[in-house]
Amino acid sequence: MRLALPLILSALLAACATLPDVHPWSRTGTGKSPTLVGVRGPLTPERSAAVLARMQAKGGGSDVFVRHMVVEEEVSGRPLTLGNRATVLMDGPASYQAMFDAIEGARDHINVEFYIIEDDEVGRRFSDALLRKRAEGVAVNLMYDSVGSGQAPAAFFQKLRDGGVTVLEYNPVNPLRARKGWSVNNRNHRKLVVVDGQVAFTGGINISDVYSSGSSPGSRRGSGPGSGGGLSRGSGSRQPKDVGWRDTNVRIEGPAVDQLQKLFLETWQKQGGPVLEERNWFPAMKRQGDHPVRIVASGPGDEGPAIYVALLNAIANAQRSVHITMAYFVPDPQTIDALKSAAARGVDVTLVLPSYTDFWAVFHAGRSHYADLLESGVTVYERQQALLHAKTIVIDGVWSTVGSSNLDWRSFLHNEELNAVILGWDFGKQMEAMFQADLKGSVRIAPESWSRRPLEVRMKELAARVWEYWL
Repeated sequence: MRLALPLILSALLAACATLPDVHPWSRTGTGKSPTLVGVRGPLTPERSAAVLARMQAKGGGSDVFVRHMVVEEEVSGRPLTLGNRATVLMDGPASYQAMFDAIEGARDHINVEFYIIEDDEVGRRFSDALLRKRAEGVAVNLMYDSVGSGQAPAAFFQKLRDGGVTVLEYNPVNPLRARKGWSVNNRNHRKLVVVDGQVAFTGGINISDVYSSGSSPGSRRGSGPGSGGGLSRGSGSRQPKDVGWRDTNVRIEGPAVDQLQKLFLETWQKQGGPVLEERNWFPAMKRQGDHPVRIVASGPGDEGPAIYVALLNAIANAQRSVHITMAYFVPDPQTIDALKSAAARGVDVTLVLPSYTDFWAVFHAGRSHYADLLESGVTVYERQQALLHAKTIVIDGVWSTVGSSNLDWRSFLHNEELNAVILGWDFGKQMEAMFQADLKGSVRIAPESWSRRPLEVRMKELAARVWEYWL
């Protein structure tokens, strides 16, 4: 689900933004302590030191927490929040069930931000749920991306407006409706639902029928017996609806929801959205669990793309493992170097990437980097019998992120993106279990066989590599 080719060509006319050197950022953590925030506000230095000591003790004495947290705070501008409960939601069915249950229970407001909303069965169910809550007096505010949701007819959103939902189109493609700072290449790729300021959902899942079934072989939409069993590795040509989509969301309760709420309201204001009716945006919080959570977001024009810096810093500080499950993998040189350097110092660097995708150029641009990575000791797998759309990383079994950002130039430079960073061994254990399940559904790319891939495949890689900055 990428930008259409005409928009990519339009983007070529714009000035090229560049990714920053991450090394100065990595040095900002030296000798500093992170800010910790609980349900009653910032912790005292003494209390923070005690909490950090417990974290390090659980990590076998490693200071991995502190190194990650200081840099993330510096680049994101948001503290680490304590007292959260974070729940992994694997694939569309689990995510939609939890999301619709929360929407049904809304009493004050629902704030929604999606890249893609389609006028299909899931989209209409979503729309009906929002309209039903609005009729009950709940404030409903919806922001959708002009490109991502471009296939939904105007009547779909007009029905929501007619029902009292406040609707905002992010960065309209039509220049006649353009706002200040308009650039067709800048898109809102976030997926976010905040209900009553108490519970939030974010990750990689949009509002679309393609997610309505799970990603196990027997759950594909409209597939008969044996359908998809003969998928060729790396075909890159399967239609998205032929198979289930493999994706991940996270449900968050606790103080981190405040950060997500602020992010939504800030983006709404920057886009010149209508003034929202006053609601209880930031209700008093209660402790919900034991997960430390920080929200890391970035957008076009950021001096230091927070997600980019945070991810590369986390990889640079990895001591044992870097396990990445990624839908769109078109890495820049610094990302390649970070992965290779980690592997060189003995870290288990393993990537689970798609074996086919919904956009051939992204697929082959990513594969053009395999030889370099494999030679450096990075292990690469390709997920079979599901269209991989998840964007998750778990490092050392303790630092995890679930979000909308891919490992590509577009996510880091041109899109509004949103990732939740969750610390802790218990959440990391869930992430590792999910990663291992994906490995079982994947085929390893052996360096020997990859070196013998056909000339036709190599030519596709070469052609796609030329355009990787704009993909």
